[in-house]
Parts: sequence; structure tokens; C-alpha cells
Amino acid sequence: MKVLFLYSFPLVLLFTACSGTRSTTSLPVNPYEYTIQKKVTGTNGAVVSAHPLASEIGVAIMKQGGNAIDAAIATQLALAVVYPGAGNIGGGGFTVIRLANGSNITIDYREKAPATAHRDMYLDKSGNAQTELSQNGHLAAGVPGTIAGLFDCMKYARLPFKKLIQPAIDLAEKGFVLTASEAKNLNGNKDEFIKYNTVTPVFVKPGGWKAGDTLVQQDLANTLKRIRDNGAKGFYEGETARLIVEEMKRANGIISYDDLKNYEAKEREPVVFGYKTYKIITMPLPSSGGILLPQMMYMIEDQPVKQYGFQSAQAVQLMTEIERRAYADRAKYLGDADFYKVPVKKLTSKAYALERMKDYNAQTAGSSQTTQAGVITESEETTHFNVYDKNGNAVSVTTTLNGSYGSKTVVGGAGFLLNNEMDDFSIKPGVPNMYGAIGADANAIAPGKRMLSSMTPTIVLKDNKPFLIAGTPGGTTITTSVFQTLVNIMEFELSTEDAVNKPKFHHQWLPDEIFVEAEFPQAVRQQLKQMGYKVTQRSSIGRTEVIRINANGVIEAVADNRGDDAAASY
Repeated sequence: MKVLFLYSFPLVLLFTACSGTRSTTSLPVNPYEYTIQKKVTGTNGAVVSAHPLASEIGVAIMKQGGNAIDAAIATQLALAVVYPGAGNIGGGGFTVIRLANGSNITIDYREKAPATAHRDMYLDKSGNAQTELSQNGHLAAGVPGTIAGLFDCMKYARLPFKKLIQPAIDLAEKGFVLTASEAKNLNGNKDEFIKYNTVTPVFVKPGGWKAGDTLVQQDLANTLKRIRDNGAKGFYEGETARLIVEEMKRANGIISYDDLKNYEAKEREPVVFGYKTYKIITMPLPSSGGILLPQMMYMIEDQPVKQYGFQSAQAVQLMTEIERRAYADRAKYLGDADFYKVPVKKLTSKAYALERMKDYNAQTAGSSQTTQAGVITESEETTHFNVYDKNGNAVSVTTTLNGSYGSKTVVGGAGFLLNNEMDDFSIKPGVPNMYGAIGADANAIAPGKRMLSSMTPTIVLKDNKPFLIAGTPGGTTITTSVFQTLVNIMEFELSTEDAVNKPKFHHQWLPDEIFVEAEFPQAVRQQLKQMGYKVTQRSSIGRTEVIRINANGVIEAVADNRGDDAAASY
């Protein structure tokens, strides 16, 4: 195997398979030799995603006459093959679309609780929360929504679905070369793959994986073929559904035939709000981002954050206190609005945002003991990608299995991982989920209910045309990462690369501490500590993907340096 690291601008990494040349006849990309480009520009279209092969496939679809929606569908299916830690057909997600004709569309294909799920299903006889059951194995899985969501997107696509899914089938059947980080991640989860599976999955390799190895997923290819030939029924009914239910029966899972057959994606009313001269489009509930992002943008809109300067102690302190207040509201009020009355209009009003900032003190740290929810009268191994085409169509997609490799359970004979999204419910009021988020009754488990999500796919308009397409994985850090990226560009006027790659910070009310990345300035940390904050370093916060459409028509796509994420354009 040969791996070349070329640190010219833009950053490019070349990966070549260990073994000799293989057939790639029908694939628009070479899965055995590819590059990772962190920044690209173009004038016809661009894709930025968690994997270079997925990004290149999306661009290839546009070159073949597809629009941004076609490219998004093909990209998402490719990610289900080449990025198994989060790309998926066994999970769910949200899609935000801005069509060239000015229409805004949001599609919710979040997983749902099975019909036999109940509020106390993860409590032992003493009423204690058993988080192991909600985070790993068969019982952690919600009813998958990804395939239903893709077919809902098809009404806005141009090309036949069979053309969009074929690259993913070929990648699964012929295999693709692993990067060093992908090999490391698979090896790191080997014990869990063995523990939580009734059939040893293809992800387990005796002796372990290494960079340059080829991963072939024949069972997954067969499942994708059933979807190609039978549409959504190829997943929710027939052989694939039988395999899912049989997998459930081999352990303690509760997803049934009826749960699968009855699943539907939903088009919802987009959240659209103004920020100065911009208009921002994002996802409504069950995405908490549709509440938190407008809240935070409204809270900062009238503050002199630009005057404070990028990553000054004053700016970080202000944004921390904004994040604290928004996440306090998240914990108390947010859940599936189909099941629980959420005061959306109040929470997303400018007046409420101003009210929440009345007790803000620019000199000292606030307290999460005294900052409660306002009075009303997220592994983070999610994945995000963006697409933009020459006609002006923009697509922002966040999709997930929840934790890295979801429940760690692969459907025997079907080759795909199931999510562990049930952990995103509040399994017991006051008990934190795997990301430390606290919830209440609004996000309690109920049959058929969609669990609260942090995913925040976002499109920003300038002069009523797409200007930014943004999003990130990261669990509860998703919304704060999107918030900081938008502020970095729209207030601090950072370049797209700096807005994406500069070190980030995060506060989520509880625990009451500011999380910062390793590169976060030490001097600023000290100033924050002097104000009374607890500052905790963590390895990484988010992996933000951004497409920026400049006034001269140049499309700029930037992938986060924190992973193998890659941009492609033409």
C-alpha cells in the first residue's frame, strides 16, 4: 500500500489499495485510489461530506444531469457503505432543501420508538436507569427512517432511483480501500461488534484492519439491490424486514414487522428566521436545532460581538452564556411536537431571546444552578453533508446512527448497522444520555414517538439566494458548532476554512463547564477561569462542513480538517 500526504493547499491526501488493480467498470470513482481534498472551488456544483468517495459520487451524479437532490441521495447511500460509523440505512436524519424556485423544504426521517416501547423500559426493578440497554445492542434501536426519507426526497429529484443507488451497490460489492482512521475505528470497536451481535459482522477481521485494506460488504450490497428493485418496500417489507425482525428475535429487540411497514417520513414546516440582512433556514422539531439556533442567533444579534473580536475572552464568555440559556430550555421544553405541546413560537421569538439575556453579566460566569429554563407564559458519530448545483438548488443533510456504529448491532444477512437512537429519549428525567444531555417529560419514551435530536442542517440566504450551506456531527455540540460557524463568517468575517477549522468551544447548561479543543488559546482559557468558569479540554468538537456561494458565482466547498472529510466540485 502507498499513502501519500501532500500538504499543499488545498490539503490533499492520496490513498491507494494494498493489492493490485480491480474492476471499477460501472463506478464513477476509483474506490481503490482516491484523494482527500479539504477545499475546492467550482462554478457548476459542489459536495462536501465525511468521505471523499461519497463526495465524488455526488458530483458525478450532477455531471450526469442530476440536480442537488439527486446528488444528495447518491451521496447519502454511498456514505452508508464507505462510512459505516455514521452513514447508514439503519438510522435516520433530517434534510433541508432550498429549491432554485424559492421553495423551502424540510424532511424528517428521524427514527421512531417501536410500538411496544414504553416510558420505563430502561429502568430496573428499583427504578434505576440502565443506560447500557439504551446505548448498546438490540433494545437500543429505534425504527429506521433513512430509506423512507430518501424516497421522500425523490419527488424533487430528476434521475431514476436505480441510477442513484447503483454506485453504493458497486462500492459494497467490489469494496473500497480503508484510510488509517477508518481502520483504527473498526479495530477499536471489535470487542463491541462481537459482544452485541448474534452473527459475526464483516467489520470484524482476524488480526485487525490496516490502512489500504479493502472492505467488501456483500450482504449490504444485496440489501441495497432489494431497495433498488422494490423501492422503500425493499427495506420495510419483504426479505429485509424479515431479516431485521429475525435479528430482533435473536436477542431482546422489539422492532416488529408492523413497526417497519408503518414507518413514514414527514415533510414539516421549515424554521425560517432573519438575522440582520440574512435569512436562515433550518429543521423544526424533533430537531432541537430549530429552536436553539434561532434562540442563540437572536440573543447575539444585538450584542457587540464583532467589536469584542474573534475568540476574545469577551466573545467566548458572551457566546457561552447564550449557549447555557438555550440548553436549559432544551432540557425542559423540547421533544416530539407530535406528542407534546412545545411552546415553539414563544421559544423562537426575538422578545423571548431578549428576555433570556436580561440577567447576563459580561464580567463573571453565570451558574447553571441559577440559570434555569425560561418561563413560558447529540458520538457524536453523526454525519453531515452539503450539496449545491448550478441551478441554485441547495441541500443540507444530517444523518446518524447516534453513537459511533450505533447500537454496534448488524442485522444478520442484511449487512447494515442499527442505530442506538432510543438513548436520545429521556430514559428517566434527570438522567443524562451518552452526550450528557438532560431531558424531561417532553422527551419521554412513547410508542411511535420520535426522539429529540441535536442535528441542525442549515441553509443561509443572502439577498434571497443561497449563501451558506452548513452542518456538523457532534451530538449536543452540533447546534453550538453551527452557531459558532455562522457567527465566525457573518460577524467576525473569517474565511470559510478558518470558520470551519479554528478551535471550537461548547457549553450545554449541564454539566456546568466550557469544553474547549486542544488548540483553544491558553490565554483565553485563563481569562475565562478568572471569570469563574470551569474549562475542560476535549479531543474534538464537531466536524463542520460548509459550502459558500460567492457573489461572483464561485462555489467554495470546505471540509473539516478534523477527519477524512472531503470536498468535490466541478
